[in-house]
Amino acid sequence: MTDLSQVRKEYMKANLDLNSIQKQPLQLLKNWIENSFEAKLPEPNAMILSTTTSDKKVSSRVVLIKHLDSEGITFFTNYNSAKSLAIKANPFVSLLFFWPELERQIRIEGIAKPISNKESDEYFDTRPIESKIGAWASPQSEIIPSRNWLEQQVEKNKIKFGDNPPRPPFWGGYKITPKMCEFWQGRSSRLHDRICFYSSENDEPSKNWTIKRLAP
Repeated sequence: MTDLSQVRKEYMKANLDLNSIQKQPLQLLKNWIENSFEAKLPEPNAMILSTTTSDKKVSSRVVLIKHLDSEGITFFTNYNSAKSLAIKANPFVSLLFFWPELERQIRIEGIAKPISNKESDEYFDTRPIESKIGAWASPQSEIIPSRNWLEQQVEKNKIKFGDNPPRPPFWGGYKITPKMCEFWQGRSSRLHDRICFYSSENDEPSKNWTIKRLAP
């Protein structure tokens, strides 16, 4: 096995200057996501979502950001899934974007809330037919008897809904309103750049951020 204690990498690609970056973190996030698409990275819109349950158990999983605006970050899921049940118990969540090829990561903490039915309908309408059927067929996070059982549910729902499945009432989006955003740019000798945005506002999207540099 590789000696993990001796694995090293020097980060040399860029720097992060407090005076030259955007003063709105979601705009900076948008720019970094665009950079990841321009670099043709795999799954550039992937992010790790971490939640906690009422008994303080932490879970993390990869989800995909599907919308970004001045108010927050939106992803979609089954409202009966483990992540959704955790969000209902504690809406304070954490996100992590990591683009190793660009030597960058972004850590975000904020409040997750369901979006409107209209917004969820509009996104659901853009999904491929297979994904629409899959949303109906999969009781996400529940124990199922076999792969064959799942494929049978797919066929049943194809027959039931045909070419135009509606959005399931148990499926939709969450928008995360950031309260803290930390931008990390790898630098040599482990002296990384870390710029952190803090908001003192409660549930509302922040327009005024306190910006600080953190020690690596």
